[in-house]
Amino acid sequence: MTTEIRTDTSREPREAAPGTPAARAASALAALGIHGATIHANLSVPELYEAALRLGEGHIALGGPLTVHTAPHTGRSPKDRFIVEDDLTRGSVWWGGFNTPTTPDVFDRLLARMTEWCAGRELFVQDLFAGTDPAYRLPVRMVTEMAYHSLFVRNMFVRPTEAELDTIEPEFTVLNLPGFKADPARDGTRSETFIVVNFTRRMILVGGTKYAGENKKGIFGVLNYLLPERGVMPMHCSANMGDAGDVALFFGLSGTGKTTLSADPTRRLIGDDEHGWTDDGVFNFEGGCYAKVINLSAENEPAIHRTTHMFGTVLENVVLRGDRTPDLDDGSLTENTRSAYPIDFIDNIVPEGRGGHPRHVVFLTADAYGVLPPISRLTREQMMYQFISGFTAKIPGTEQGVAEPQPTFSTCFGAPFMPRHPGEYAALLARKVEESGAKVWLVNTGWTGGKYGTGRRMSIRHTRALLDAALSGALDAAEFHEEPFFGLSIPAEVPGVPAEVLDPRRTWADPEEYDRTARKLAGMFRENFRRFEEGVNPEVVACMPDHG
Repeated sequence: MTTEIRTDTSREPREAAPGTPAARAASALAALGIHGATIHANLSVPELYEAALRLGEGHIALGGPLTVHTAPHTGRSPKDRFIVEDDLTRGSVWWGGFNTPTTPDVFDRLLARMTEWCAGRELFVQDLFAGTDPAYRLPVRMVTEMAYHSLFVRNMFVRPTEAELDTIEPEFTVLNLPGFKADPARDGTRSETFIVVNFTRRMILVGGTKYAGENKKGIFGVLNYLLPERGVMPMHCSANMGDAGDVALFFGLSGTGKTTLSADPTRRLIGDDEHGWTDDGVFNFEGGCYAKVINLSAENEPAIHRTTHMFGTVLENVVLRGDRTPDLDDGSLTENTRSAYPIDFIDNIVPEGRGGHPRHVVFLTADAYGVLPPISRLTREQMMYQFISGFTAKIPGTEQGVAEPQPTFSTCFGAPFMPRHPGEYAALLARKVEESGAKVWLVNTGWTGGKYGTGRRMSIRHTRALLDAALSGALDAAEFHEEPFFGLSIPAEVPGVPAEVLDPRRTWADPEEYDRTARKLAGMFRENFRRFEEGVNPEVVACMPDHG
């Protein structure tokens, strides 16, 4: 059987001219063992819409977005992710946690079965860049079974110019076949779903899940492994820029306000999720945004809300009303409803996706215990300690079985995507901060006046006032004092914020109850950090909080 090549969505195959991107893609896939497939190479947005509708993958909502459902997987499957352990990765990957080893033989067998499965099927190819900095961007080839996935990656990654498309040579390939399901007993996987990363073969295999976020995060994990060797700090953070060119980074896990706080109308957005920090400054890994849209309102986040009614946007697991309008308040399919759109769908952006060295680095945490101060200034060692810890808290109602606040420690604020030892990333970040002179802040967007259930959520107005003061330099000359449990430096006064709010102990009706809760949280920090001590210098270990 021969491979049919098409650059449109018609049913009739069309021979591609030698040397074209389509022909090069077909040749590359044939080298992997893919024969007898119909290949659609680098289709446009309208063509991908037509293919997705023809294949029954989704529906068009009012205003033009393509809506798709991904059940049973409505989020990532981190427990089904594997990294091939071989001579390249054996000593460079931090094994354990989310970095689960598998063998080259497992990868080879899966690849052989997947390529055989492709015969007689349609495949969609997109050649793209991961990264907006030409010096560090990674050319990637995304090969997907679903047209919607091809549209998703076209939105999320950096799209080559026509001239670049003629010469692009992919350095990493993703083969994503949701319809192919593994046999755990035969294939050495945990379930029918799998994400297998092979750094030596420079490939990622994905199967058994329609959730498109695996494409995005798979390549993010690749960059997190490759870039530190070039002195680039990869970061799970958002970034924005003020009128004076001053860049700020915002690290934070889901629910901490990373997207909301970085989308500041007075500052321009560089990117909302993944960045690299080079010797020249920061650059966005992506060409799009993947925003969570549950309960999104036009009043609070008008820019993101507008994308949910635009042609070219992909809406994942968003319920449509009878009139085909998206119901963003309906979480019946999942709370993890998403909008994937090109970043230029947002007006207030930095078009080139790059900026200078950050002047400020902000760690966001949603502390449901009501212990951490709303803002504190970190030393170099405290920064490394908090970065490795990556603390936030789950609250009741967010997940089944969560009845009281639960601590969540996700190292580097992105544990599932970090192949190397956290200490390696922390040391690289510390060097970048030291060389740039950036100030580092810990901002608690969680609870004050008590833990969840008795206290109240931190006022967004107060949080914005605190960030404005930090980013504007108003806190540079402020008086600070140290709180007793975590050794954090708290400003005595911030314009627009009541003084008692700045010191969390003063907001509690029972200060002794605050002390007991603070000791409990400090103990959780200490217990979590024990697994990192071996790869971290003693000065950072000494920042563990006092829970005596």
